[in-house]
Amino acid sequence: MESMDFRAPDAKAANGPLHKIGVISDTHGTIRPEVIKRLAPVELILHGGDIAGQKALDQLKQIANVVAVRGNCDKEWASDIPQEVSLELYGKRIYMIHNKKQISKKANDADIIIYGHSHKYEEKKADGKFYLNPGSCGPRRFGAPLTMAILEFDSERGVFRAEKIELAADPAGRPRPDFSARDPHRTAETVIRDLKRGRTVDQIVKAHGFDYALTEQICQIYYTHPGIDVQGVLNRMEIAGL
Repeated sequence: MESMDFRAPDAKAANGPLHKIGVISDTHGTIRPEVIKRLAPVELILHGGDIAGQKALDQLKQIANVVAVRGNCDKEWASDIPQEVSLELYGKRIYMIHNKKQISKKANDADIIIYGHSHKYEEKKADGKFYLNPGSCGPRRFGAPLTMAILEFDSERGVFRAEKIELAADPAGRPRPDFSARDPHRTAETVIRDLKRGRTVDQIVKAHGFDYALTEQICQIYYTHPGIDVQGVLNRMEIAGL
């Protein structure tokens, strides 16, 4: 497994003892305006994989330096991004990987383990380690919250805390139906049917009140995978069974 060791610069005295680190994952090509706003004060961004595009990574690099791991959706373009990363920040050792099931022995000495993949926020303490999955803050999924995290380090006291941030489903003010109450198969089927009729994403959203980012993602998967059926789209969106 490809890996990288990274040591962050020493804390700058001018910044004081408190240091904010942004932790995100599974952006899938979408960097929301609210995410950019939340990341504005951080010193470093840690990305747990499934970036899904150089453009998204470049957007994040305009905010702060980025340390990322490669997710299962990060293909040829991400060949230089490692699958696992070890780094040290303000006296704490951090290990990063996209899929928690693939954690290696390099995590044995870590204080903090960061991962993604499930699109579900999780933080827990076990075996003297702090485990953190910031969830997904990319395209909205059926009924799933959009989340990220901020790690705040106190370099004088040698402690840290995690802040869970839940994002608005659509800060642009578009309709936000409760997809948890909908039939995912029927929703994807409707989008694909309208695509075949020549409708645009904007027209489909307006006609059905669907979430824009979700509709756009269904369209993108459908167009980039010729011959794919509705269930195939759902599987690629990692929402099968919901």
